[in-house]
Amino acid sequence: MKRLMFAFVLTAHGLAYSAPYLRGATDRDPLSYAVGEDIVFTVSLEGAPAFPDGVSAAWRRSGDDGVEEKGSWDGRAPLTVKTKLGRAGFVRLTVAPRHAANGRPWRPEGSGVDVFFDGGAGADVKSLVQSKPEPKDFDEFWKSCRGELDAVPVEADLEEIPSPADGVRLYKVRVTCPGGTGFTTGYLSVPAGGEKVAASASFFGYQFSWTKGAYMPPSSVPAREMRFFVSAHGYELGRDGAYYESARKAAGSNGFGHGFDPEQNAKPGTCYFHGMALRVMRALEYLKTRPEWNGRDLAVIGGSQGSLQAMWCAAFVPGVTEAQIFIPWLCDVGGTTDGRNHGDWFPQWAPGLDYFDQVNVAKRVPGTCRVVISRIGLGDYIAPPCGAAMMYRSLKCPKSAVWMQGSTHGYVPPNPQKIAWKE
Repeated sequence: MKRLMFAFVLTAHGLAYSAPYLRGATDRDPLSYAVGEDIVFTVSLEGAPAFPDGVSAAWRRSGDDGVEEKGSWDGRAPLTVKTKLGRAGFVRLTVAPRHAANGRPWRPEGSGVDVFFDGGAGADVKSLVQSKPEPKDFDEFWKSCRGELDAVPVEADLEEIPSPADGVRLYKVRVTCPGGTGFTTGYLSVPAGGEKVAASASFFGYQFSWTKGAYMPPSSVPAREMRFFVSAHGYELGRDGAYYESARKAAGSNGFGHGFDPEQNAKPGTCYFHGMALRVMRALEYLKTRPEWNGRDLAVIGGSQGSLQAMWCAAFVPGVTEAQIFIPWLCDVGGTTDGRNHGDWFPQWAPGLDYFDQVNVAKRVPGTCRVVISRIGLGDYIAPPCGAAMMYRSLKCPKSAVWMQGSTHGYVPPNPQKIAWKE
């Protein structure tokens, strides 16, 4: 994971990138193809004339149509792969240079990053429909969640702690909440000038939500808005590592990490995501009680699992004006039963998960909220592009999305092919 984050920082900040890498692109907009139409990928080695001696690449084509093709590449001239899709959905192309002697990925000396390409293209992507029908009592379930929240008054305990920025106060916060630990917890930063400001809540990804980045005070805070850094789990803040190891074990069940247990996921009320949804919705309710809020601007921010939490708030907490999300996770979770290419890190479908699926949730985001998806990776098979396309299509509010060729869940290649959608 460290090497992926390293690469992302380089590209996100526009720094020079001199290490060899693979650049992939399609012969036209990768989201514009039709079923049965030829799709042509070209992958080239950038930053080096050829692979080192003893290194060659294997490529693999997979897809939502179940077809698989394989081949090899010596890296001397650009690789061309011509294919097509037999059903509406996405095709995936991976290219992995490896050392013949030991099978290890090629990582140029000093780069800290394996050289690879993982990308794709889609056919008839705007006609895609989710694999499982929406539950008939979907709205009733979320109304019951509203009832659970209304039954517990919003009461907060705050402890001021040192702030990383002048002119900004930072608090450790605990707010009453039904279910789980009985609390929503997080760090709240508030500009110290006393002016009325915009408010936002920031949510963490699945793995990151158990790290120091989530349970220790933030290293930076915004200067001109109020920001609530919200724990997904309602645990205490600022404790030692052993406490969080224990909390993480307690959040799992039957050998699965939080949210992955099929037995828990059989019903929405027993899903781990049920309690998580209550906690993040309560966080937004608390923000709205703060006297510093300007009463107008209320944003939710997050990627991966953080995107999931942000969208629950956008759909079911009145007053959210913008959702700023990326790599949206848990979209079309039922696709695992429909032959869709969902990678190897995705919860097994169970009926209770449909109540939290972003494809269904997106339909409830009101027209007063704008959804901005800053990155969908065409090589992301933790948050597969098929589900992301369905979620985007479900949105009936102002929306935009940026698709990136060769981007996985944690990696963005230098100068990727980008496709922007805006409605």
